[in-house]
Amino acid sequence: MVDSQYWWLIAFPAFFGLGWLAARIDIKHVLSETRSLPAAYFKGLNYLLNGETNRAVDVYVEVARHHAETVELQFTLGHLFRRRGELERAIRMHQKLLARPELNDAQRQQAQFELAQDFMAAGLYDRAEAILTELQHTDYARQARTELLGVYQQEKAWRKAIEIAQQLRDDSHTYQHEIAQFHCELAEQAMARSQPEEARAELEAALVANRQCARARSLQGELAIQAGNPEAAIEFWLAIESQDPDYLALVARPLLAAYDATGRGDEGTNLLTRLLSQYPELDVLELLYERIMSKSGMDEAYAFIRDRLRNHPTMPGLRRVLETHLLIAPDNEKSDLEIIVKLLNEATREQSMYYCSHCGFKARQYFWHCPACTSWESFAPVRGKRSRNAQ
Repeated sequence: MVDSQYWWLIAFPAFFGLGWLAARIDIKHVLSETRSLPAAYFKGLNYLLNGETNRAVDVYVEVARHHAETVELQFTLGHLFRRRGELERAIRMHQKLLARPELNDAQRQQAQFELAQDFMAAGLYDRAEAILTELQHTDYARQARTELLGVYQQEKAWRKAIEIAQQLRDDSHTYQHEIAQFHCELAEQAMARSQPEEARAELEAALVANRQCARARSLQGELAIQAGNPEAAIEFWLAIESQDPDYLALVARPLLAAYDATGRGDEGTNLLTRLLSQYPELDVLELLYERIMSKSGMDEAYAFIRDRLRNHPTMPGLRRVLETHLLIAPDNEKSDLEIIVKLLNEATREQSMYYCSHCGFKARQYFWHCPACTSWESFAPVRGKRSRNAQ
């Protein structure tokens, strides 16, 4: 009985010894692998860690001359060339790798994928597309399709983009926003060709992909105006409120024009006033101010902007109040007011821009597709607002 209780006193040292032996074998293996690498490899790695890419490239080029058989080093060097913008050298490096007969399947696929990325960076989209299409039937299928989606967007091949995005859909990313936007792009192309029926079909497809697609409703309104039906346009644009009321700002001007065209201008003004009161961030303050100024005169516009400032104080609102007051102020006050207005204009310049929530790119006009990072629907439809809640 005692022996069975204390068997572990004998077993534990044995297990410890086996673990120690296994560790020694692993350590010897690691040391062996380390010794097989040239010392300059670690020198280059140190440069990379310190952010000195140019010096790292110089070191690895020298290593590659004497150790051409090191495949991973060739991949590292090719990647560094592309990162540094030396695309011709990156392309040559990866083409040389592909020509090596001893590469296994995984290495060959990696070389193809790297070469496709080189071609994309160089703007050679047809060559990149050919390689990525071939890689769709390999272990690189998802990465290849993701890159293909980028190629098709650059080429504005929206139908191909839709097909690839549908293949990429999974629980982590449904691509519903992108697919809807691709249909909207096709709709705009059809509108430019004066093919309204095709455009309508694409916009319906966009709403099937994403019922919250405000751009599709906006374009439906434009189509209705082109067809001479402002009543239908008003209905389409007002439907945006149930999707995301902030996007009403993007159609507010044509919406008022549609109300004017139906002889209901005052109703349009009252609607916009109600919407601004209900959604304080709605970016229509300037439009309403202009509207009241033209319809009712300066006194009414001044009263409106002052009331707005009391209920929802903002720097742009203060600037507009002072600009209006400057128009009616006595001459002896104007010089001081002009200085204040100038300072406010400088202080609020950033608040007159649209911002991409992904990369921070700013622009005076609204973009559905960020010109910098190519994200879709990443601009808040409110000037000065830098981010939006996830959709």
